[in-house]
Amino acid sequence: MKHILLTLFMIPLFFSSEKRETYPPVTVLELFTSQGCSSCPLADKLLTEIQASNHGNQVVALSYHVDYWNYIGWKDPFSKKEFSNKQRVYSQKFNSSSIYTPQVVVNGKEHFVGSNSNIMHAKLKHYAEIPAENSIEITAIDMTDDYVKFNYNILGTIKDKSLRIVLVIDERITKIERGENRNLRLKNSNIVVAETIIELKKSKGFSVISLPKLTKKTDKIKLITIIQNSDIEIIGVSKVNL
Repeated sequence: MKHILLTLFMIPLFFSSEKRETYPPVTVLELFTSQGCSSCPLADKLLTEIQASNHGNQVVALSYHVDYWNYIGWKDPFSKKEFSNKQRVYSQKFNSSSIYTPQVVVNGKEHFVGSNSNIMHAKLKHYAEIPAENSIEITAIDMTDDYVKFNYNILGTIKDKSLRIVLVIDERITKIERGENRNLRLKNSNIVVAETIIELKKSKGFSVISLPKLTKKTDKIKLITIIQNSDIEIIGVSKVNL
């Protein structure tokens, strides 16, 4: 009888994994709203309260005023067709058949009715535990009556990512003369008045964004820079008061 001796060789397996840097959590709340929408003031108020609370740079609130409510009698001075189109892009991402106000999108990942304070606070708690993939350093800011110019330095990988540059008016009060909110004095905050996106090729660089004519010298303006991936998920943010 022949015996076959089987010798088992234990071959060590080495798995290499790239260490990914992480940074403090960030939460970006994008509210799609309108001065012509009767259900929006509650969401505007909630967003103002959230941004004013003690979140530091961890939470960034942005109000995008859409233009599709303008037809009912009041033209929102902050509304832009581009912001309505931006909301439609999110709608396609979320496989939604319609768009609505007030809608909040969180970090480009999910959405809910912007006046729902219970969901809002639950999401803030959830995203406060998730580290960011990128961090952004903004330096050498030069602001004139026409533009804002600055240098940026991005920490973390930039592959397949873009930089979104946003100018925000801190607060405005508007007397509404027509439409669903007529005779009300609405306080809007964190109002997006300009936005541009650049594809990232290098971690360091400079950029410029124009100041729109609707800004006033008395306005408090913020420069918000956002890192987003190819799925328009937000993975890093910075906020600078100008």
